[in-house]
Amino acid sequence: MRVKVISRSTDDFTRERSQDLQRVFRNYDPNLRPQEKAVEYVRALNAAKLDKIFARPFMGAMDGHRDAISCMAKNPNYLKGIFSGSMDGEIRLWDVASRRTVCEFPGHQGAVRGLTVSTDGRILVSCGIDSTVRLWNVPQPSVLESEGTSNGSEKPLAVFTGNDAFRAVDHQWGGNIFATAGARVDIWDHNRSQPVNTFEWGTSTVVSVRFNPGEPKLLASSGSDRNIVLYDLRMSSPAKKIIMMTRTNSISWNPMEPMNFTAANEDCNCYSYDSRKLGEAKCVHKDHVSAVMDIDYSPTGREFVTGSYDRTVRIYPYNGGHSREIYHTKRMQRVFCVKFSCDATYVISGSDDFNLRLWKAKASEQLGVLLPRERKKHDYNEAVKNRYKHLPDVKRIVRHRHLPLPIFKAHALRRAMAESERRKQERVRIHSGPASVQKKPLRQRRIIQQVD
Repeated sequence: MRVKVISRSTDDFTRERSQDLQRVFRNYDPNLRPQEKAVEYVRALNAAKLDKIFARPFMGAMDGHRDAISCMAKNPNYLKGIFSGSMDGEIRLWDVASRRTVCEFPGHQGAVRGLTVSTDGRILVSCGIDSTVRLWNVPQPSVLESEGTSNGSEKPLAVFTGNDAFRAVDHQWGGNIFATAGARVDIWDHNRSQPVNTFEWGTSTVVSVRFNPGEPKLLASSGSDRNIVLYDLRMSSPAKKIIMMTRTNSISWNPMEPMNFTAANEDCNCYSYDSRKLGEAKCVHKDHVSAVMDIDYSPTGREFVTGSYDRTVRIYPYNGGHSREIYHTKRMQRVFCVKFSCDATYVISGSDDFNLRLWKAKASEQLGVLLPRERKKHDYNEAVKNRYKHLPDVKRIVRHRHLPLPIFKAHALRRAMAESERRKQERVRIHSGPASVQKKPLRQRRIIQQVD
């Protein structure tokens, strides 16, 4: 008789230390697991439900301003520092970790409309409706780490005076040049008290300006006459211009795809454009029910955050038409400025109720140090959710959001108006001659004209 003995080495299943995990041997033959898909579907369903249970996006509020917050700026050299400017001319530096004011920068006589920090994190540039641009020395990180608040005796390094009120400011990536927006676009140098260059196209007021992160000589601006203009500092005149139906309040470039930018518009939508082809938007991002006031991209370039007049903050994927997240509180009023943190983990919003609010970029994310097993479990839950996200039950749970009643009603009203307009245009097309009515896609419909 022939006997076959099953044997194995003890080294293959014995732990080296008592803290080690037991080794588990698995056979991945699919024939041995006929219910594998059903089990994974239940796990995806449970993972989606757990995300809703643990969704606690609001981290805390930072109060101290005595008027509405009008602008914010990140310090690219220090993760925990955030600057804010208010309508009463006050500028504050906050430590986001402890949610306290580190120091104040007094000096502006009116509303602060723009803040920006140099790429090396040493110079803060502010501008306001008092027609001044002020340069400030940013405190060292050791000051931020110390306890207590500064006595507010910081003095500006330089004060530049213009002829008109300033609406926005932005610093060049990796240089000493910054741009201001007002009656025109002015280009300034740290060491000069007068603009080194001026761009003007039309008679409108420029409300926002942004330098391109990949090409330092390129910048974009938006004006009150509904235009979006591209400038090249190597040229003596603006390069391109498009005119839309409604005004653009803010612009943000995608840091990972520097040829693309997204514009926050008064018509409740955001429009992503390719700077090489401005005649058509790459994507239209919907869901807000009032004017979008500010926009900022995540450092990863995969999503951006918007703040709106409808008192909500939304996070969009860079190529998605609808938001993946909406944040709101009962006390938060109109949101005028939003920023992603430099590590893409948090979102900071500034609103009309004198407060800055700190949110998690992922509402159900577990903060703190994760064990390897915990991280592996989170990654597995995300993988099964992505695998079964197209199924009705998983999709319904993932997409569901509780909305304030006024926003819910405004959504329903906007849907009814859009459907009515669609029916009207369809009837006009049916009762017109062949090819006499051209149907434009939404990505082109809001653009009136492109000027080169």
